[in-house]
Amino acid sequence: MPSKSFSHKVGLGLRPPHFPYLEQRPSTEVAWFEAISENYMDTRGRPLEMLQMIRQDYPLALHGVSMNIGSPGGVRVDYLQKLRELIEQVEPFIVSDHLSWTGVEEQNLHGLLPLPFTEDSIETLVHNIDFVQNFLKRPLILENVSTYISYRRNEMNEWDFVAEVSRRSGCGILLDLNNVYVNSYNHGFDPRYFLNHIPMERVAQVHMSGPADYGDFLFDTHSKEIPEPVWNLFKMTAPQIRHLPILIERDEDIPDFNELETEVAKAVSILESSYESERSTEAV
Repeated sequence: MPSKSFSHKVGLGLRPPHFPYLEQRPSTEVAWFEAISENYMDTRGRPLEMLQMIRQDYPLALHGVSMNIGSPGGVRVDYLQKLRELIEQVEPFIVSDHLSWTGVEEQNLHGLLPLPFTEDSIETLVHNIDFVQNFLKRPLILENVSTYISYRRNEMNEWDFVAEVSRRSGCGILLDLNNVYVNSYNHGFDPRYFLNHIPMERVAQVHMSGPADYGDFLFDTHSKEIPEPVWNLFKMTAPQIRHLPILIERDEDIPDFNELETEVAKAVSILESSYESERSTEAV
């Protein structure tokens, strides 16, 4: 059985191809796992059994992909009821979803669709987040999403939108560094400017992954190794986020567990180096 401390806080997305390996309960470099909520909300079979086994050995976070928090029609109660039942079963330390919309009424479009950065969107989000947090009786953490279009009616930039939603609603921010990189490439802004204008005191978790490069745009596939520009953003923010849970994600072309462990170890090394750099600076 693995012996885990939570000291470095670097976790890995829990994916079914790794179930046979994890069933052996090996010792790993992973401090915690994050599971996709919807994969376990409508099942009582092997997936849920695996999730419960993992939970015996590791802290666990739940990350949703279809809460539809940006819907003007509100968040479906039947969805929240299932999520609450899963929360009661596995007691996650974080429950998160995406700052997006995913459908209308009962139609799930199976995509994380961008919201217009407007006051109307903020008012809708604040209302929905308040409803969800009261229903679940716990804070909600929302992730900045990758986008490929922008709305003509945008009234502000993305970083101010994310910060204002968090400030007015009380929700935490799941800072996805890959999505910051993807959007900076696709929309032509400096990712460092985004990060410098996000209230880091409201960030509760960090994600990293690798997009696919299609030349004139990046697509958020979670199918590649974390690219150097994302690692550079991680190094830049390490002193501000090293106390937070950090997650490595892979959703397509999933390699062996040990290969992803090397990215976990690299993140841990960068976090530790940030302390050494700070001590060196103080000594000068």
